[in-house]
Formats: sequence, structure tokens, C-alpha cells
Amino acid sequence: MTDAKSAAAKVTAAAADNQPLYAALWPRGPRQAKVKPLAKRLDTLEGKTIAWVWDYVFRGNEVFEQLEASLSERYPGVKFLNYSEFGNTHGGDEREVVAALPAKLKALGADAVVSGMGC
Repeated sequence: MTDAKSAAAKVTAAAADNQPLYAALWPRGPRQAKVKPLAKRLDTLEGKTIAWVWDYVFRGNEVFEQLEASLSERYPGVKFLNYSEFGNTHGGDEREVVAALPAKLKALGADAVVSGMGC
């Protein structure tokens, strides 16, 4: 039975039973983006360049500093690209910042990205 036929059958049944009928709407629209496969995972971070990307909302500067220290100890030669290279991914110009990310990441030689998002 199609969704429309199923809904019509429920309306008819509710009317026959003299029961109140309530309409409900799903607040989300249909999915707009297609699911893409994940990028291949790096086998190591040794000698790789990690880009920090941040929305400037919650203490990313502190978190990234701690991560840098820990990752530098564990993976020799790892390099980092500071979030200031990319701009605020939540600000008034976030569309432009996010749209520019792929080209900037490629130009700066990023192998991986850590995106910090506060709440």
C-alpha cells in the first residue's frame, strides 16, 4: 500500500470510529546531500600535516594546543596548520570559509583535518 493510500485508510477508519484525527508533519525535508564514501584512513601520522579547523566557539585553541603536544610526542615529524590559516567556520562569512577549505587544504599540503566544533 502506498503512503497516500495508507494515510487515506487511516483517515477513513478514524472517521468510521468517530475518533478525533490529528495531523502531524515531519519537520525535516528530504535529504539533499548524497552519502559519499569516507576517505581512506592514513596508516600513520608520522611526517604528516594536520590542519586544525575551528568554529571559534568553545576553547579550540586550548584543545588543539594539547593535541599538538600529545601527537608530536607520539608521531615524529608531524606538522600542524593553525586554525587561523582557514578562518572561522561558524562566523558571518562561514559559507565562503567552508567553500574555500578544499583548495586551501590542498595548497597547504594537509594530509588530515581535525575540525573543532563547540556547542
